[in-house]
Formats: sequence, C-alpha cells, structure tokens
Amino acid sequence: MNTPSNMIELGTKAPFFELPNPSKSNEIQSLDDLKGEKGTLVIFMCNHCPFVLHVIDKLNELYEDYNEKGIEFIAINSNDVEKYPADAPEKMIEFQIERKFDFPYLYDESQAIAKAYDAACTPDFFFFDEKLDLIYRGQMDDSRPGNNKDVTGEDLIIAFENLLAGEPQEEIQRPSMGCNIKWK
Repeated sequence: MNTPSNMIELGTKAPFFELPNPSKSNEIQSLDDLKGEKGTLVIFMCNHCPFVLHVIDKLNELYEDYNEKGIEFIAINSNDVEKYPADAPEKMIEFQIERKFDFPYLYDESQAIAKAYDAACTPDFFFFDEKLDLIYRGQMDDSRPGNNKDVTGEDLIIAFENLLAGEPQEEIQRPSMGCNIKWK
C-alpha cells in the first residue's frame, strides 16, 4: 500500500529523541548530539522497503555533498521488527554496511519517535533549520520505484540550497510516498 506523508505544519519544533544506534554498539544518541550546524534532515526509513532501496544510494550521495556544508542526516527505523524481522537492529547494521552510508541510523523500538514526528511512510523526510524549526517536509524527488523517473534528490537539494543561501523555502511541498510504517 502506498502511503503519503502527513505533511505536519512548517515551523514545528523537532521533537527531541534519544535512541540507540545499532551500528555503534547501541550507543544512545540524541537529536542534540547529532544535529547539524546549519540544518538537520530526519529520515524515517527501514531496511526492506522498496521505496527506501530506490533512493538510498542517492541519499548517501546527498549526505556526502551536504554534510561538509553543515547539514546532518539522521535516519530512524521505527518498524515493528517482530512482524518484519528484515528490519531488526542487526539487519540495520548489515544494511548500513552493504549500502555504505555513514549517517547515523537509529532504532525507535517503542515507535514513540515516529508518532512524535507524525511519520507515516518509509522514507519520510523532515528538514529542520539550525533552530530545529521544520522548514521542509515531503518527498526527496518525483522518482518512485517503477515510474521511470531518475532519482535526482531534487526537492531535498532545493530545500538544502535555500537554507544555505538564506532564501525562503518553496511554498508547494509535495508529500513523500512509500510503504506505511509497520505499526505494532
């Protein structure tokens, strides 16, 4: 089932979190520890979703381009791993190694953080400025598995560039689309 993101109100403060990072021996990492100097992209994703697999390499490229400019990415997996063992924490480690991405990938076992962000799908993107106010939420770009559009990252790139240039964000922001978060 294709689920769109909920598009919470712009200006919303990033809900605080402290979550374990399976790739770092379950070290607890918080939003305050990880946030970027200029901006922070919070991504709700998982290991097995075709929509995530479709964009993960491009996402990693964007991370390499923008991390040095002060934008941090934080990925969070909130799926119910009892019903979806492919998303279990040990599989998160394998997925991170296999896809070679360096941004933190945290595990939200209680699903409280996904609920706090009103996350709906994987991937779901929330981009905050240096004050942790929401300035962009929605899709990474127009590409979806099977629609034959290139994965460009265009919508995120525009949001990043606007922030870095001190320009206002686009008024029209399109929802992300993906598999629904697997709620307990």
